[in-house]
Amino acid sequence: MTEPARILVVGGGYVGMYTALHLQRKLRSGEAEVIVVTPDPYMTYQPFLPEAAAGSISPRHVVVPLRRVLDKCKIVIGEAKSIDHAKRTATVTTLATEEEGSGGTEITYDELVLAPGSVSRTLPIPGLADYAIGFKTVEEAIGLRNHVIEQMDIASATRDPAVRDAALTFVFVGGGYAGVEALGELEDMARYAARYYHNVKPQDMKWILVEATGRILPEVGEEMGKYAIRELRSRNIDVRLETRLDSCADRVAVLSDGSRFPTRTVVWTAGVKPHPVLAASDLPLNGRGRLTATATLTIEGTEHAWTAGDAAAVPDLTADEKGKECAPNAQHAVRQAKVLAENVLASLRGEPLKNYEHKYAGSVASLGLHKGVAHVYGRKLKGYPAWLMHRTYHLSRVPTFNRKARVLAEWTLAGLFKREIVSLGSLEHPRAEFELAAGGEPPKNK
Repeated sequence: MTEPARILVVGGGYVGMYTALHLQRKLRSGEAEVIVVTPDPYMTYQPFLPEAAAGSISPRHVVVPLRRVLDKCKIVIGEAKSIDHAKRTATVTTLATEEEGSGGTEITYDELVLAPGSVSRTLPIPGLADYAIGFKTVEEAIGLRNHVIEQMDIASATRDPAVRDAALTFVFVGGGYAGVEALGELEDMARYAARYYHNVKPQDMKWILVEATGRILPEVGEEMGKYAIRELRSRNIDVRLETRLDSCADRVAVLSDGSRFPTRTVVWTAGVKPHPVLAASDLPLNGRGRLTATATLTIEGTEHAWTAGDAAAVPDLTADEKGKECAPNAQHAVRQAKVLAENVLASLRGEPLKNYEHKYAGSVASLGLHKGVAHVYGRKLKGYPAWLMHRTYHLSRVPTFNRKARVLAEWTLAGLFKREIVSLGSLEHPRAEFELAAGGEPPKNK
């Protein structure tokens, strides 16, 4: 009897989770074992992060526990640091290897699915690393929610007008999905929360969106992008196009148009870049550092290696323009994962591979409660219909019936009861009170 093939899946995001899910459903007994290496024990459904930050959805329901969903796979919580595909090995660090001080462990494989996703793309802007926060993880979303409410508490309690002004100024950098939806939801939440503060009014707060290009939300089209700008500006949100953040040192946001805003909140959502493990491999990359993929989702010129999602440059066979690549978004990633899994199985069984082909359906974006924009199958929607479509679409796409039911229940209850506006900032320093009681130093807030 031959040994079962070992399939190593690097990444537990859309592509990694869905690929492993399809494989465990369709693999024959003893045909192969699937190992998933992922830094977190859960998959984050990122389109729901803005609603989690605004308190519309519990953070627990934005994530999918991988050990429960992938019960027939082996889950390794760790980071793939390098890949030597010529030797069919990946070097992985885990919490255990850190405790042991061993520097990492090698995992051998027969088939590689490389889908580590992307990381935030930052620039060498003074003060960015010290004061800004990203918006890619559930931890960042909840941390940002707590931070915004804490700033309102500071503004309510201080007698210093400079401290108050900085606390109530919120700067978001990046006019894509993450930046616009996060700003829209959090501004909506803060405006609602202001009714419970006797000396903080919605008009006291400054919300600023900084975008380096001449438009926002390019995925929904130019017309809907302009509508989104009008909608945001009607809520007194300062949208600055063709403007860059030059510095945020010393808690002062300096923009390229010369504006200066003392602020305690800078949210960085200005793009992503390929995961560092791609550069630490012997696999072919394109000029932007992404894996060069074929239409069958193999890595070009390489056997037994597969890729999809943010990490991959996948040719778009439905595009009129030759050489165009699939957009690195969830709509493609989920569908690519299914084809990838089927092709891995076909390869193991000596069957022909099929091409990935999907005509882009369009995009939806939320601008806060009951507000949104959409451009789907050529139809343009705005306001409440677009917001409803946004919720309906993402409810249909969030993995597992369990999560669908919980999210729907929370939305229903949110329509019947008032919002929760509690800050649990102490979650970020759970030992702070005990350390202080034991004679230690209290944590310093940035």
